[in-house]
Amino acid sequence: MYKFYNANVLGNEVDDCVIRAISLAEGNTWDYTYNKLSDLAQAQGRMIDDSIFVRSYLDSRYERIPTYNKTVGEVSGMYPNNICLITMRGHITCSMPNGTTGLIIDSFDCRERIAEYAWKIA
Repeated sequence: MYKFYNANVLGNEVDDCVIRAISLAEGNTWDYTYNKLSDLAQAQGRMIDDSIFVRSYLDSRYERIPTYNKTVGEVSGMYPNNICLITMRGHITCSMPNGTTGLIIDSFDCRERIAEYAWKIA
């Protein structure tokens, strides 16, 4: 399943998928997550949305789970009782528990995209 979600405090539709997905998965506000990730990325000389930064951040905190060339929707369905972060080319999304399917919460429906990496948050 898919549910629209825009966490931007001003309601702006911007390229903030890293902040939006991680704030949702970790249960923090958009502002808190923006500041935290910005500080960490700056210390590494990277941008918040840099794929190397995102993978490093998530690998250091969470268990990476296999995607086996599945779609985002299929990966979400494999972990319907868990909070997961799933990356795909140029994007990251959050999957939340939702019975038997998992629920993709994002600013657009990305369930048909091929997943690159995924992490189980809870």
